Amino acid sequence: MLDFRNVSKLLGGRDIFRSASFRVNRGERVGVVGPNGAGKTTLFSLIAGDMTPDAGDVVMPEKIRLGYLRQQLPSAGPETELLAYVEEASGELPAIHAEIEALERRLAETPGNAGLLNSLGELQSRYEHLGGYDMRHRAQAALAGLGFDPDTFSRPLASFSGGWQMRASMARVLLGEPDLLLLDEPSNYLDIPAVEWLQHRLKSYEGTLMLISHDRFLLNSLTDVTLEVNSGAVTRYPGGYTYYVRERAARQEQSEAARKNIEKRRHQLQDNINRFRAKATKAAQVQSWIKMLEKIEDADIPEQLHFEGTIRIPEPPPCGIEAFRLEHVSHTYDGERFIFRDLSLEVPSGEKIGIVGYNGMGKTTLLKIIAGRMQPAEGSVRIGHKVITGYQAQEFGEILPGEKKAFDVVKDAAGGDLPSQRIREILGAFGFTGDSALKTCSVLSGGEKIRLCFARIFVRPPNLLILDEPTTHLDVSAREALQNALLKYPGTVCLVSHDVEFLRGSVTSILEMTRSGIRRYPGGFDYYREKKAEEEAAAQLREKAAGGSADAPADAPAGVSSDNPESQAAVGNRKDLRREKAARRNELAPKKRKLEKEVARLEKIIADGEREKEEIMASFARGDLDPAAIPEKNKRIKEIDYDISKAMLEWEQAAADLEEFRREYDSI
Repeated sequence: MLDFRNVSKLLGGRDIFRSASFRVNRGERVGVVGPNGAGKTTLFSLIAGDMTPDAGDVVMPEKIRLGYLRQQLPSAGPETELLAYVEEASGELPAIHAEIEALERRLAETPGNAGLLNSLGELQSRYEHLGGYDMRHRAQAALAGLGFDPDTFSRPLASFSGGWQMRASMARVLLGEPDLLLLDEPSNYLDIPAVEWLQHRLKSYEGTLMLISHDRFLLNSLTDVTLEVNSGAVTRYPGGYTYYVRERAARQEQSEAARKNIEKRRHQLQDNINRFRAKATKAAQVQSWIKMLEKIEDADIPEQLHFEGTIRIPEPPPCGIEAFRLEHVSHTYDGERFIFRDLSLEVPSGEKIGIVGYNGMGKTTLLKIIAGRMQPAEGSVRIGHKVITGYQAQEFGEILPGEKKAFDVVKDAAGGDLPSQRIREILGAFGFTGDSALKTCSVLSGGEKIRLCFARIFVRPPNLLILDEPTTHLDVSAREALQNALLKYPGTVCLVSHDVEFLRGSVTSILEMTRSGIRRYPGGFDYYREKKAEEEAAAQLREKAAGGSADAPADAPAGVSSDNPESQAAVGNRKDLRREKAARRNELAPKKRKLEKEVARLEKIIADGEREKEEIMASFARGDLDPAAIPEKNKRIKEIDYDISKAMLEWEQAAADLEEFRREYDSI
């Protein structure tokens, strides 16, 4: 599939690759790792043909279909609509469609032309094989999976923020079903539901995948080969990320042991040479030792990667039993549309909370309100006794003055009352040792900037740490170091992150934000996913059981536990309760039937449309159509596709409404 043969590349006076060689076989799923700036993106640029090697060859099949998700924002015309941009996923489809229309026009002028009919049939078969006839539906499904609201599909791509434009690029690349798929940090702009959608989507991708990522969840779940890019070389490991970490550590230990043995042998030879150099009887032996010493080669020791060392968070001061409390908090930016409403929450000191949910649910806004950077439109936030807040915003890089040194940033945060040695100690705890403490902010990498922001926060150690996407721009080792530091930190942590593995290793409870409100899961991320899976399974069972026997045992009212003695006492007379339930169900039954009827109607439209389309395509395959009817049939296929897409969008909304209504109905 892909061969790098002794490739060398020089950029900015630095050897990015020096005679690098590796092979990627067809169907392999490759994770590309290495420190920031090592050349991972350059590797992809060489594969994609955006760059050419200074020496060596990049060899691929001639007609390979390549899909490449870059880190740069997509380029599209100012009026290009979102859906139209994604539908252009396969470069061949628009050209084939234009050829089909041209042939149809020619056939209308010369009906019965056998050559034109054959060409048209071949083009239609290729168009169908590439998914042309259901491209719109697949584009809509991909956009919905990545969090786009169907109401925004007709908006110009340029009207979306950079993050959403990157999502659109991802939908477009995935929809093209390339033979070789290159993804450069695809999870950077995704929330957790979208990351999980992407992971599920890539699992079913049948081509060859190459993935640059710092996201351990994606690397571990999607890759079976790892390429390490570092110091001009590319090293292949025959396993996923966890295997790579383990194998690299083993190689490091073996190389270090070999180095020690080599050094020991060198010292022995040098001692012998020094000891017997003056003795004439040992002259021949000394010359032999000198030659042996010259021939000894250094051990090939893998260089250290990423951020080395640990992040040490200072001990926080003591505080009261409660970190903070939200009381009926609501927020809106325009006075009309509320991002969230009536949130009430008590967080005890020492708890570590991860906030998850789709983008747009208000996660960042909630963090700002808790941190006191923003006042809620309604309700209040009460901070606990002696609680000191440390807040890390998403825009951490923007608050660092480019001309200032890292040392001066921390010194200013200390207010001038900390000795230089203590400032050095704080910087060292976050990886700034020696001369690196004197770097100016303008030359710091993204990972260095976020570590400097942490150092600035911990000049005056907080006992409530509020972090918004703290792993942005951190490489894998730095993420692991921060994760371990937070787990050991005895203070309270409230954070938003799209990194699944980071959440798994750093929080003890989950807060899920949805359109219907906020829900707390008193366990880690895995517990949250288990409970969500159980809830989804239960919802499916309720759907199957909808319309069951009226004699079924009465359930407790919504929000009341049936096995709680106090709740049972509040229920009162069971017969009266059953009557009330029956009356309420009778009252809701017409609405339930209406929703079920609407869902069934839309399902019939979709099924009928797909059946009619299959019949038309079968007639194309048989070649028994009147040539004059072909343009009309193609027009009908487009109409059917539009009707199916429209019905699918309406069905998704109707099915969601029905599911929500059934939950209410079943809870009675």
